[in-house]
Amino acid sequence: MAMASPLVCFTLRLGPGEEIKSALQKFVEEKRLKAPFVMMCVGSVSSAKLRLANATAEKPNEVIERDQNYEIVSMVGTLTDSCHLHVSLADKDGAVIGGHVMNLTVFTTAEIVIGECSNLTYRREMDERTGFPELVVSRRLNHQMGTEV
Repeated sequence: MAMASPLVCFTLRLGPGEEIKSALQKFVEEKRLKAPFVMMCVGSVSSAKLRLANATAEKPNEVIERDQNYEIVSMVGTLTDSCHLHVSLADKDGAVIGGHVMNLTVFTTAEIVIGECSNLTYRREMDERTGFPELVVSRRLNHQMGTEV
C-alpha cells in the first residue's frame, strides 16, 4: 500500500574519519525522526564493508571489505532502527562496486540529504518470505488529538 506525506529535508556533512552509518543513526535519534531516508549522498570513503546481493537468511554475512579510496557515486536507503542503505562506489579507475552498507568511513567528505516523511512512521518487521526484517510504513498518529495525521 502506497502512502503520501509532506516532506521535510535535512542536509548533513560528515568529515574525514567519520563512520557514515553510525553518524546517520545518531542524527536520526537526535532529531527523533520517524520516517527518514537518504535522498542522496556524494563524497568519498577510505574504507567500505558491504554485504553482497547473494545474501540470504541462511547466509546473511557474505561481505566484501575494501581499504582504499572510493568516490560515492550514489547512496540511498531508509533510516529505520537498522539503517537499510545501499551504495555504489567508484575506484580510481572508475570501476564500480556496490551493495548493502555495513560500514563506510569518510575519506574527505560526505554530503548527505535526508528526507523525513512527516506524516508517516517507518519500522522493520521480520518477513517470513525473505527471512529478513522488512520495511513497514504506517500513518503517524497526532498525539494531541489521537488521530492519524
